[in-house]
Amino acid sequence: MRLLCVTAHPDDEAGGFGGSLLLYRNRGVETHVLCLTEGQAATHRGEAKTGAELAAIRRKEFAASCELLQVSQGEVLEYPDGGLAQVDFYATVADLTRRIRRLKPHVIITFGTEGAVTAHPDHSMVSVFTTMAFHWAGRTNRYPEQLEKEGLQPHRTQKLYYSTAGFTLEERQPVSLSPSSATIDIAPYFDTKIAAFKRHTSQAPLFELFETTVRRRGPRESFHLAAAITPRKMEHETDLFAGVVE
Repeated sequence: MRLLCVTAHPDDEAGGFGGSLLLYRNRGVETHVLCLTEGQAATHRGEAKTGAELAAIRRKEFAASCELLQVSQGEVLEYPDGGLAQVDFYATVADLTRRIRRLKPHVIITFGTEGAVTAHPDHSMVSVFTTMAFHWAGRTNRYPEQLEKEGLQPHRTQKLYYSTAGFTLEERQPVSLSPSSATIDIAPYFDTKIAAFKRHTSQAPLFELFETTVRRRGPRESFHLAAAITPRKMEHETDLFAGVVE
């Protein structure tokens, strides 16, 4: 089994998805994280004097976090941090579609279109790009050149989930979160999730807010089933791989 997590910035993998990534890795699932930006536009910059320096630092922090979360493979791309709303939509979805066709994940997890509790526009755009790649990767009439010239095959991922939460941040812009349809108990991995986030040392000013927020949520991660290849009624789940077949 393979799980693909698509994020916007280094630290998203731990903050939004860390517990589930570690839980499923310990269940024998291959876990893959694709981070679209290097996070060089972050407010908190550690000792970096330039965007390039910060990007290099955050790449190392991402690798350290993924190591702690036992991620099978993590990759940071070079899309513009803070600028995902301005990139070429068709080309970006093509990139993600190609990666899905190569990896052939059984389940994909990403942000909701609202941008999570922070309503970050990069989070929203990652959701939109990933959602379309989820759908288009399985169709022969989307990016057919990948099939004809690159030897790829259509791939239908069985489930797409958006991360969600049971609360919002009052001091932030208003956000309308997706209803939770899956609750994953991450109690055995909760402290590791926090520790993985703290490997992003350039973001140390966020540590207190992050830990307060995740402890408010409790030892669980919530998701909304956004799409599935088998038509179904919405039912509450406790396993993202429920009903998934090899």
